[in-house]
Amino acid sequence: MNRILIVEDEEAIADLEKDYLELAGFQVEVCNDGRTGQDRALKEEFDLYILDLMLPEVDGFEICRQIRQIKNTPILMVSAKKEDIDKIRGLGLGADDYITKPFSPSELVARVKAHLARYDRLTGSVAERNKVIEIRGLRIDTTARRVWVNGEERAFTTKEYDLLTFLASHPNHVYTKDELFREIWDMESVGDIATVTVHIKKIREKVEMDTSNPQYIETIWGVGYRFKV
Repeated sequence: MNRILIVEDEEAIADLEKDYLELAGFQVEVCNDGRTGQDRALKEEFDLYILDLMLPEVDGFEICRQIRQIKNTPILMVSAKKEDIDKIRGLGLGADDYITKPFSPSELVARVKAHLARYDRLTGSVAERNKVIEIRGLRIDTTARRVWVNGEERAFTTKEYDLLTFLASHPNHVYTKDELFREIWDMESVGDIATVTVHIKKIREKVEMDTSNPQYIETIWGVGYRFKV
């Protein structure tokens, strides 16, 4: 589970950000002053930092500068100030993004996900870290080949597990039934792509709250399937 540090002196805003990020499956810590935020950012390991600019004691610019001296971890800067000079300064100090208040919590979550995915691609750490895949209540332990849905373990056949794990490991990528058959069954479909449909149906029955409105595996009509994140 990705760990995020929010350094924000406005408690209502910090709590809102924390709630939305936790709903998205992140572990979130909050500091309400710059000095504490600076100490934790430099001494503890986080996967992403969200820094307000105007903070008591130590501002977000200084915290960003110090983090960048020792870490390449993604940094998002947040401010009510709309001046381009602040954005340029923040990005110049090494921030990966700059968000101006007010913003929608869903936009923040989307940007956090995008920067974490980009960082994983750049560092090549996905393969090592993704021994466990966690997405919105779905937890797949790829080492033990076990699956939990909202904390409850579910049993899968070998091919059901392989198909679920393959799709979850390639989120938002649309695969045709032929491609999935070749990938999971290691052979040409030879007109037997109904096998994929049946397995998708069985997987949905085990992971979806409402199979008529799937939240994980989405049907792309006329094409195939994709795993939504």
